[in-house]
Amino acid sequence: MRVATDIGGTFTDLIYIDNEGNMGFDKAHSTPPNFENGIIDVIEKSGISFESIDMFFHGSTVVINTLTERKGAKVGLITTKGTRDVLEIARGNRPDLYNFKYEKPKPFVERYLRKEVEERMDYKGEVLQPLNKLDVIDIVDYFKQEKVEAIAICLLHAYKNPIHEQEVVRIVQEVWPDIPVSASSEITKEWREYERTNTAVLNSYVKPILNTYINNLSNKLSDHHYDGIKYIMQSNGGVTTFESAKDYPINLVESGPVAGIYGAAVLGEMIGESNIIAFDIGGTTAKCSLINNGEVRVTTDYYIEKSEKSAGYPIKAPVVDIVEIGNGGGSIAWIDELGSLKVGPQSAGSNPGPVCYGQGGEQPTTTDANLLVGRLSEKNFDYQVNKQQVNNAIKEVIADKFNTTTEEAALGIIEMANSNMLNALKLISVRKGYNPSDFTMIAFGGGGPMHAAELARNLGMKKVVVPFSASVFSAWGMLMTDIRHDYIQTYLQKLNRIEFNEINNLWNKMEQEALEQYTEENILNEGVIFNKFVDLRYEGQEHTVKVPITNDPWDANFIKNLKNKFHELHEQSYTFMLPDAEIEIVNLHLTGFGQVEKHKLRRLEETGTSLEETVLEHRNVYFRDQGWIEIPIHSRNLLDPSHVVMGPAIIEESTSSTLILDNQKAEIDAFGNIIIEVEVEKDYEQ
Repeated sequence: MRVATDIGGTFTDLIYIDNEGNMGFDKAHSTPPNFENGIIDVIEKSGISFESIDMFFHGSTVVINTLTERKGAKVGLITTKGTRDVLEIARGNRPDLYNFKYEKPKPFVERYLRKEVEERMDYKGEVLQPLNKLDVIDIVDYFKQEKVEAIAICLLHAYKNPIHEQEVVRIVQEVWPDIPVSASSEITKEWREYERTNTAVLNSYVKPILNTYINNLSNKLSDHHYDGIKYIMQSNGGVTTFESAKDYPINLVESGPVAGIYGAAVLGEMIGESNIIAFDIGGTTAKCSLINNGEVRVTTDYYIEKSEKSAGYPIKAPVVDIVEIGNGGGSIAWIDELGSLKVGPQSAGSNPGPVCYGQGGEQPTTTDANLLVGRLSEKNFDYQVNKQQVNNAIKEVIADKFNTTTEEAALGIIEMANSNMLNALKLISVRKGYNPSDFTMIAFGGGGPMHAAELARNLGMKKVVVPFSASVFSAWGMLMTDIRHDYIQTYLQKLNRIEFNEINNLWNKMEQEALEQYTEENILNEGVIFNKFVDLRYEGQEHTVKVPITNDPWDANFIKNLKNKFHELHEQSYTFMLPDAEIEIVNLHLTGFGQVEKHKLRRLEETGTSLEETVLEHRNVYFRDQGWIEIPIHSRNLLDPSHVVMGPAIIEESTSSTLILDNQKAEIDAFGNIIIEVEVEKDYEQ
C-alpha cells in the first residue's frame, strides 16, 4: 500500500492506494507546531495499519512557514571580501516606484554576522587569489562566540568553479563538526550573486528546523512500526528521500502546493486534456498554475513575500510556476480604513478556525459565508455548528457596516474572495498571453469545487473537472510523482560560437552526475529518464526564455531548429521576435526523473442507482438576483458514471461540495471525476 499525507494550514490530508488499485482518503486537523502529530492522527483515523504501508509520501509547509513566520535559525554568512553587503544592496528595481518611503526587505542575516574571507575567482572560474584558510578559522571562532546556529557560504563566481567553497566547507566541518553548513554551489550553479547568496542563506535558515521535523516524523513512524521508504515532495514537482531533503531544504519551499499541480497534469493526461489551469483552494490560500500541452512549467526565478509593494526574497531553486494568494476557506472578511470590504490574507486557520467551528473564532470567514447562503451543509462539519452565531458575526462585522442583509453580506464575502482568485487566475493565463477558453480548469482542495463554476464562467472557460477525492488531491498528486532532480548550469555563449564537442561533453557530464545521485537513492539507471532545456535570450536582453530540446547531439541542424523554436516561444511570451538578432545561451537545464511504479486508477462500476436516489435533500440556497432557491443536493458517493446533474444543484461529499450553476451541467466520468460543462456568459477581461 502507498500512502501520501499533505499538511495544510487547517487540515492534514491523507490518501492511499492499495495493491489492487483501491483508493481511500481521510482528513484530520493540523497540529501546529508539532505537525508530525497530525500525520499520525490522520493515519490512525483512516484505519490503515502502519505495517501495511510499502511507500510513504509526504508534503509539508514547514519550510515556507518557517520563512514567513521568521522562526528559523541564527545564520552566519561567509562571503568573498568586498561582497559582504550584497544582501543589503539587493536589486534596484523596486516594485513600488513612486513610494519615496520604500524600504528594501530586511536581510535574513544581520550585518555583524556577515563575514568576509580573502579569495577571488574570475567569471571564467580561474583563481585570481587563493583562499586564506586562517580567515575561515577566525570567522568560525567568531560565529561560535555569537552562538550562530547555521552557516551559509557564498563566494564570488562559485557557480563556475566551487573549489574555494568546497574548501571552506571542509574547514568549517573540521573545526565545528556539529554546525549545519550550506554552500551556494551545492544548491545552485546558476549565476547572479545576490540571488545565490540569498538562496544559500535561506537554506541555512530553515535547515535545522526541517531536520528536526523530519527526524521527529521518522521517529514517530518508527514508533508505530513503519521503517519503509519515505519520500517528501519538492518544489519542482518531484519527490526526494527524507535524507536528501535534509541537505537542501530550500527545495521544499512549495512542497505541498506543487503536488496538486503535478497531479492535475497526470489527471489531464488520463482524461485527454493537455491544456489545464490547475486551481487549488485550501483553508488558508488559493493556488493556481497553467499547464500548456501537458508541460508543468518550472522556474528558478522564484520569490517569497513578493508583492506590488515589496521586492520579496529571491530563491534560485527549481519551483513549479505557481501563483498563491491568501484566500481560502478560513480567510477572514474585514473592513479596511476606507470602509471597503476585504477578504484575507489573514486566516482563522485551524485554531480557532471559522466562527462555525464554535472554537472561539469571532471574525467571519469565506467558509462561514458559504454556510450561511446554503452552499455548505452543517452536517459535514466536525463540530456542532451554531448557525445563529455565524449569522450574528456576519451581521455585526459586515452587514451592519453596509446597511444590508446578512445574506447579501455573505454573498459579498464570497464574491470578494472570487474577485481575488480571479485576479490570480488571470496572472497565470491572460497576462502571459494565453486564452483561458483554450484551457480546462481542474479544481481541487476543500474549496476549489465550491468556487470553480463561477470563476470558470467569468474567465470564459468551457469545462471544469472536479477530480475524485478533490479535497485531498494534492496528496494524490504525490502518489503519481517520480523522484526528480534538476541540474542547472550557467553557460554563457552565443549560439553561433558553440563548440559542439564542448557542449555535448558538458551535457554528458551533467547526466553522469545525475545517475550517480540516483544510484545513491537506489534507482537503477534504466529507470532514469532525462528532459533537457536551455535558457536563451537575444543578445543585450536581461530575461530568458526556457526552450525544451531533444536529447539528440548538438550540431548545425540542431542549432537551426533551436533558433526557430526560441523565436516562436519569445513571440508568445513577449509578443515580438527579432529574427536577425544574435541569440545567447545563459543556462543548461537537465531534469532527471527516477521513475517510481504507479498504480492505475480503477474504473467505477455501475450500481444501477437512479438519479433521484442520489438526492440527499432539497435545500434553500441564496443566489445573486434570485434570492433563496430550493435546489437538489446530490451525494457524490451515490452518483454513477451515467448520471447527468443539471444546475442549479450541489454535489456534496463529507469533505467538499461542488456548486453547479444555472445553465450548467455535470457528468460523472468513468473514474468518478465530475465534468462540468460551463455556459459562457461573457468574454474574459484582461
